[in-house]
Amino acid sequence: MLAVMPGCLKNFIEQVKESNDCEQISCVITDVTVGWALEIAEQMGIARAAVVTFAPAYLPLVLHIPKLVDAGILDSTGNATSDELILLSEDTLPWKKNEYIWSFPSQPDVQKLYFEATSAVAQSLKISNWILCNSFYELDSPACDLVPNILTIGPLLGSDHSEHSAINFWPEDSTCLSWLDKQAIGSVIYVAFGSAAVLSQQQLEELALGLESLHQPFLWVVRPDFMNRSHAKLPDGFVERVSDRGKFVEWAPQEKVLGHPSVACFLSHCGWNSSIEGLSMGVPFLCWPYFVDQYQNRNYICDAWKVGSQFFPDENGIITRQEIYNRVKALLNDDGIKANALKMKEMARKSLGEGGSSFRNFESFISQLKAIGC
Repeated sequence: MLAVMPGCLKNFIEQVKESNDCEQISCVITDVTVGWALEIAEQMGIARAAVVTFAPAYLPLVLHIPKLVDAGILDSTGNATSDELILLSEDTLPWKKNEYIWSFPSQPDVQKLYFEATSAVAQSLKISNWILCNSFYELDSPACDLVPNILTIGPLLGSDHSEHSAINFWPEDSTCLSWLDKQAIGSVIYVAFGSAAVLSQQQLEELALGLESLHQPFLWVVRPDFMNRSHAKLPDGFVERVSDRGKFVEWAPQEKVLGHPSVACFLSHCGWNSSIEGLSMGVPFLCWPYFVDQYQNRNYICDAWKVGSQFFPDENGIITRQEIYNRVKALLNDDGIKANALKMKEMARKSLGEGGSSFRNFESFISQLKAIGC
């Protein structure tokens, strides 16, 4: 693709420019990881907007990669040269070793590729006229203030909540909504690990038995490949034993689930889409990060915004059934976290309303596009 697409885009822009029947291309808007499109737009004198789908907190770190390498804090493959924390400002959370967005400590070849890709993102950010983020300014203003040209325009949620309002990895099972309707308000544990996480057989058993021990309703998204890729399976008799309070689906209409009054908390891998959805719906988190950006998302959820709690693995790296039981029970009885989550929901709502920060930023972006002929 990288060998073909840049030339195709350049030819397309030139054809449009030479045509008398088409409006001219005034701006290229693309995901920040598609750096070649932004580079071609720059070469051809066209304005550029990079769309960032991860948290704004990562942008200052990404932009500082060259300086961190030059200073010997990171090596050429993204490994920290010491155990010291990386602190970019007094108002942002520090970065822990092996919790960078490119970190794969047990897979050095994979980490090298991710670090190279992240370094390329830094260049894309530098040549962009606008950096559009799926977040809102009040959520992470210290990080936003460190990034030139950033416009927080989120949370970007489905506006009509129709059955076809989003592209999904698997078909959504809407039967879980009618199941939620039958549950008590604030009683259901929603469990979803996104589209990539896979658990080992031992970890899967501990999670299942931990949920069973709670004797509380739960909705668990078990993707078609969630167990197949690791050849794991649920404990014998588990599904039958929890049939009166457990609901299993392969994929859920997540925004609708998180917005349902029966949902008490969100046991999440802390991917950014899931995080911003949960924050916007005022749902407390139980954080179970899997890789890349999810670790720092967890840190912000638990330590900065105080809208969730995290699990702690044992000496073998396993989150035990007892740990799951203890953390869930503690969260469900934590009125402070619940109150903070509701405050975050209101903050997100205000940011999108007329006069709110995201509303103003999007208006500003549109006005600037119109000014250059879009």
